[in-house]
Amino acid sequence: MNKPICSTGLRWLWLVVVVLILDLGSKQLVLQHFHLYESVPLIPYFNLTYAQNFGAAFSFLAEKDGWQRWFFAFIAVAISVVLMVMMYRASAKKKLSNIAYALIIGGALGNLFDRLVHGFVIDFIDFYVGDWHFPTFNIADMAICIGAGLVIIDSFLSPDEKTIKVG
Repeated sequence: MNKPICSTGLRWLWLVVVVLILDLGSKQLVLQHFHLYESVPLIPYFNLTYAQNFGAAFSFLAEKDGWQRWFFAFIAVAISVVLMVMMYRASAKKKLSNIAYALIIGGALGNLFDRLVHGFVIDFIDFYVGDWHFPTFNIADMAICIGAGLVIIDSFLSPDEKTIKVG
C-alpha cells in the first residue's frame, strides 16, 4: 500500500539535505584552506583543526589496516536504510523521532561520502581546555549525536506527547 510521502516521516528528509549541505560544504572549505593538522584559534577553547579520521567516533579502530573503511560504510548504509523505512512507516506527525532519524541519516551519509571519496572522515571542530582536547569532530558527527539524543528523549515521552500537530 502506497502512502503519500507528506503523510509519512519521509516528509522530514529535507533535513538530511540540510545536514549534507552544511557538512560537506564545511569539509570542502577545510580541504581548500587548511593543511593537515593546521589549527586556527577562533575563540578561547575552540579551534578549527584539520584532521583525518580513519576510524569511527573518537578514532575508534583507526589503527586497523583499512577494512574498517568498508565496515563503517556498510553500517552507515544499513542504518540509513533502516531509519528511512522507519520514517516511511511513521506518521509525519511524529515530529521528534522523524527529525532525529533525519539528522542521523544526514550525518551518516556525510561521513559515508568522506569514507568513499577520501578514504577517511574529515574532522575539524576542536574543543579544548588547557592541553586537553576533546576528539576533533565535524558537523555530521554533531547531527548524529543530536539525533541520537532526540531518540533518547523521544523514548521517554508518552504516545500523546510524541504526536505534534504538523501544519
